[in-house]
Amino acid sequence: MKVLIVEDDPIIVEGLKIALSQEQYEVEAFGTVKEVLEAIKEEVHFAVCLLDVNLPDGDGYTVCRAIREKTRVPIIFLTACDDEIHTVLALEQGADDYISKPFRIRELIARIKAVVRRSGSNDNAGTATESNTQQERDTEVFGRCELDIRSGKVKRDGEEIFLSAVEYRLLLIFVKNRGHLLTRQNILNDMWDSAGDFVNDNTLTVYVRRLRKKLEADGDEPVIATVRGMGYRMD
Repeated sequence: MKVLIVEDDPIIVEGLKIALSQEQYEVEAFGTVKEVLEAIKEEVHFAVCLLDVNLPDGDGYTVCRAIREKTRVPIIFLTACDDEIHTVLALEQGADDYISKPFRIRELIARIKAVVRRSGSNDNAGTATESNTQQERDTEVFGRCELDIRSGKVKRDGEEIFLSAVEYRLLLIFVKNRGHLLTRQNILNDMWDSAGDFVNDNTLTVYVRRLRKKLEADGDEPVIATVRGMGYRMD
């Protein structure tokens, strides 16, 4: 599995290369925004991306947005800024997870494995309430959007929408439970696997808001309805 690292500290990069190579990961590292944007100009050929926030010629948010325009490959931010504002900003830009520096390498590897599992385990994304009929459908239509489950493509008004791995998993949970009330805990139980202790309830709010923003235009009926005090429902 190939890992992209965007980090300007050579000591951190070298440490990550050694640790990840021991886990059988192939690593490609860049130290500037310009370098990585050039590398992904044609294609994002990585299984997971690790992005630093502060870079010599810009920031990791710019790289994150560029990746999200092409693919929903998992993105983890490595940041020295552990306050809520930076955390929310990272998630709003399309990140799947974040970890504060200094970090423990075993924790980082666990998070890498977790986001990769979540991005590749779509067949397990639903809850016990999904029906056999829903499982057999190839296409789901909601509002002005359409989801092709076989290809994993989501379109609004015929134009493809790029979702992060976590956004796509969240959408699948709603789609496969249409008409059912999902509590926040129901969703968290399905979203987060053995790495669930890395995620809190506030993070879910960010993901739902970000997903709604991509699926709904101003004036549209909500695709995902909030049931006050209880949770969410997609009709």
